[in-house]
Amino acid sequence: MTAPIDDGYPIVVRLGGRPVLVVGGGRVALRKASGLAAAGAQVTVVSPEFVDGFDGLPGTTLLRRAYLSTDLDGVALAFAATDDPAVQQQVFDDGEQRRVLVNAADDPERCSFILPAVERRGAVIVAVSTQGRSPALAGQLRDLLARALPEDLDAIVEAAARRRAEIHQAGGSTEDADWADLL
Repeated sequence: MTAPIDDGYPIVVRLGGRPVLVVGGGRVALRKASGLAAAGAQVTVVSPEFVDGFDGLPGTTLLRRAYLSTDLDGVALAFAATDDPAVQQQVFDDGEQRRVLVNAADDPERCSFILPAVERRGAVIVAVSTQGRSPALAGQLRDLLARALPEDLDAIVEAAARRRAEIHQAGGSTEDADWADLL
């Protein structure tokens, strides 16, 4: 089953301590595994071969073998980053069967979730997606937005967090608050 390409719902997922699978041992898989490890995920990478750089990724287990359907058991998310369309399809199909969300690198038809182009500035995450239609355009739009971010963004975030806490402590709703002066 392939999901319609325009039915996406953007979220930020907290992966700290959650098991995540990466299938593939090349540069793209390394980039995915590195980002997932940096997010605190417990990453398992399955591949017959690995490029340099996988050793020493925190919270990462390397399995030097071919992908097995049971590799998806108990994982929160899976990433297929191989150069073999049959393996990509198998990971996607197995994920659909097990209700595990799968992202297949550069292959939106085999994705149950799409990764956006991301700019991180402290607590602020700017993410732009074309829902897999044009990652290059998403990257350009992300870069435009990143240049528009204020230099003192961290201070603004902290001030907004303090005001939010004050509003909640007073029993108010942040949805009714006027943020214009702060933001």
